Formats: sequence, structure tokens, C-alpha cells
Amino acid sequence: MTSLPPTPDAADAALTAHPPRSGAVVAVLAFGGIVVSLMQTLVVPLIPDLPGLLHTSASDASWAITATLLAGAVATPVLGRLGDMYGKRRTLLLSLTMLVVGSVVCALSDALAPMIVGRALQGFSAGVIPLGISIMRDELPAERLGSAMALMSSSLGVGGALGLPGAAALAEHADWHVLFWVSASLGVVVIALVLALVPESPVRGGGRFDLVGAIGLSAGLLCLLLAISKGADWGWGSATTTGLFGAAVVVLLLWSRWELRVTGPLVDLRTTVRRQVLLTNLASIVIGFAMFGMSLVLPQLLQMPEATGYGLGQSMMTAGLCLGPSGLVMMAISPLSARITATWGPKVSLMLGAGVIAAGYGMGVFLMDAAWQVVIISCVIGAGIGLAYSAMPALIMSAVPVSETGAANGLNTLMRSIGTSTASAVVGVVLAHMTTAFGPTELPSLNGFRTAFVIGGGAALVALAVASLLPGRGPDRLTAPSERSGTPQPVAGR
Repeated sequence: MTSLPPTPDAADAALTAHPPRSGAVVAVLAFGGIVVSLMQTLVVPLIPDLPGLLHTSASDASWAITATLLAGAVATPVLGRLGDMYGKRRTLLLSLTMLVVGSVVCALSDALAPMIVGRALQGFSAGVIPLGISIMRDELPAERLGSAMALMSSSLGVGGALGLPGAAALAEHADWHVLFWVSASLGVVVIALVLALVPESPVRGGGRFDLVGAIGLSAGLLCLLLAISKGADWGWGSATTTGLFGAAVVVLLLWSRWELRVTGPLVDLRTTVRRQVLLTNLASIVIGFAMFGMSLVLPQLLQMPEATGYGLGQSMMTAGLCLGPSGLVMMAISPLSARITATWGPKVSLMLGAGVIAAGYGMGVFLMDAAWQVVIISCVIGAGIGLAYSAMPALIMSAVPVSETGAANGLNTLMRSIGTSTASAVVGVVLAHMTTAFGPTELPSLNGFRTAFVIGGGAALVALAVASLLPGRGPDRLTAPSERSGTPQPVAGR
């Protein structure tokens, strides 16, 4: 006999009889987010050596990065919708399993093709963070929800910042395959913890999965992100790049028309054009740009030879350690962000975060003479990112029905990915074209670094302007776990 999904009353009764251990749930989900972001930084220390390790050209080796980006962009909205329909915990476990399988494939690889396959499989774990936030909304009491979401959202930056020195240490002192065995092991640990401590949410969106919408969105995103991430290699005016941009526009327009007409769409576009959701997603693109710009500029500045007159001559390991404190700052700032959100609303948190990021980049234009100055810059920017990232889930989830939180958070995460991809392209072009001769090679110039800082600060100011247009709602109001269906009802205060 086929069992029916629990009704809202039954779901509430189940939660009352067996309340989730909220502290354990938050800790496990946040740890899962950190592991996923660690995976994304694993190959950063290997980038200069990848062509030799994989017996290929530098251009082809970059697909080890691009494959993860593309897979993650496609996975986040699709897995979010699957979570809404079939269970968020179940879909979370699927994402983590893909991380483990992809890590094992990479650990056994010595050639480009299997490495690309493994990195793409790892990319499908990008859905862990939006799914984790959605599980928190379903399972946690209202008074815990703000700080828990802030911690989960900031885990993306925390894992990236803390993973860089760890990955650099392993890359310097062990066989590079060990990086992926560590990733696989951490993934297995998270799976075991989720199975033991995270309950399955009884909340279901119902309906039939929009396969056509998933294919259309995937095709459109692949065209768009391929053009952005590989445009510098192929040439921005090349037929391949312009053709991909054109195809992305056509496919996404057709996809939008389909989503507006189909019953049970992959992405409810009518919800996404609500002022609060639309502006939050636009701000997410620009904040994602600002976050990744720091990750591209500061390591190069730290490792640039001192003989250039502005480089700091640090090793890969030291450079990673200099950027590590920013991750701790992001984690430390998340409770403050939750308090600001509870008192004045997530709009204020987002605006404050964007302003702090802009201030950090402004400092970077002038403070580039010592490693300790770079540490301060990265910590200030990290504090702003922690504030901004923590506010975004609250803005999204206070504007969408409970049954759509997975898809809505997945789409918001996708917007951040588009921002990071754009940052990679823009900052890469700036540093590649504003160079100075250093012996037989060309290195990014001092003005190139300063220009990159100005661009990052400008992006943060754009995010500040967008956030200022959000509706002012006073203290943050989210849906309590007991309100299981329909349009969210506000929970007053904290």
C-alpha cells in the first residue's frame, strides 16, 4: 500500500512527540556546509601543477575547476526542487554521496578525463547548503532559526578560507591524491552524522517533477557559465563565446515561457519576481562577485616575488594561513548578524555587510605593504561577507511558501555562483592585461591589483544600493516550524 505524505497536523504532532535535537542538527548541517566548501578549494594549491600532474595543457587543466562550477550551478536549483518534493534529508544524502563518489574518482585519477568526471560529481554537492538551510526552517524552533541559518550560510566562506591552508599543507608534504581521499573521508563522516542526527522533514511540496524545465535551465546555465568562465581563453569576441551567450539568452527565454505555463514548475517565476526575492537574488550575484574577487587577488599578491617591489614573497602555505582568519571571522560574525536581523531586519544586515565589504576593498587599495595588512583586509571583507550571507536566507524564506524553500534557496545559491563566475572572468582579465615585465615573464602590476580592489569595492557598493531598495520589514519574521503549508505566516520577534 502506498503511504500518503503526512498532513500538517500529523507533522506537527510528530515533531511535538519527537522534537529534533536542534543543537545537533545545526552542528551537523553546518559541518556539512564546511566540508562542501572545503571541496571547492581543494584544487586551488594544485592549479600551477595541474597540467603536469594530468599530462595536459594549462587550458585543458582548467576544466578541473570549470566542471565543478558548472555542475554546482545546475545542481542547486534542481536538487532544491527535488528536496521540496521528495524529502530534503533524502536529497541532502544524495548530494553528499555524489561528493564522496566524485572524490574517490579524483583520488584514483592520473589523467584529465576522469578528473573532470570526478570534479563534476563533486560539484553536485553544492546543493548541501541550500538544502541544509531549508531543513533548518522545517525542523528548528523559531528562536533558534535566525542564528542557525546565519551559521549555515556563512559555512560556504568559512570552509573556503580554512580549507586553503590545509590543502596547501597537504599539497606540499603529501601526494596530491591525498587531498581527495581526505575529502571522501569527510563526506562519509557527514553522511553518517546526517543519518544519525538529522530527521527527515515531513513537509512536501507535492506535484510532478518538471523534467523539461530542469533540462532547459541546465542547458541555459551551461551556455551562460561556459561563456563567462572560458571567454578569456577563447576570446570574448570569438564565435564560440558570442554563440554561447546568444544560445543562453534564447534557451533561458524559452525556459521562462515554459515555467510560466506549466503546472508545478521547477522554479516558480512568479515568486522570484516578487520585489524582495528578486532584489535579494540580484544582491546575491554582486556579493558573490565581491567574495570571490578577494579569493583571486589576495593569494597572488601574497605570493608575488618581493623583487617586484610590491609582492610579499610568501609561500603557498603562508598565503593560506594569512587568509585563514577570515573564515573564523565569518563564523564569529554569524551570531551578530542573526541578532541584527532579529532586531532591525535582514535588510539592515545585508546593507551593513555590503558596506563593510566595500570598506575592506577600500583599505586594500592602500594597505598592500605587508602580510599583516592583507590579513586585516581579508578579515574585514570576511566580516562583511558573513553579515551579508547570513541575511540572504532570511530574506528569501520570509517571502516564499514553506513548500518552496528548497528551490528558492537553491536559486539564491545559484545567483551567488553566477557572481563568483563573473568575478573570475573580470578579475582574471584585469590581472592578465595590467601586467609588468619580470624577467622573461609578465606578472600582474601594482595598478592591476589596485584596479581589482576598486572593482571589488564597486561591486559591494552596487549590492548596497540594491539592498537599500528592499522593502523595510522591521525585525526579521520567518515561518515557525508549526506553520507547515501555504504562504508563510510571520513570527513576531525573537
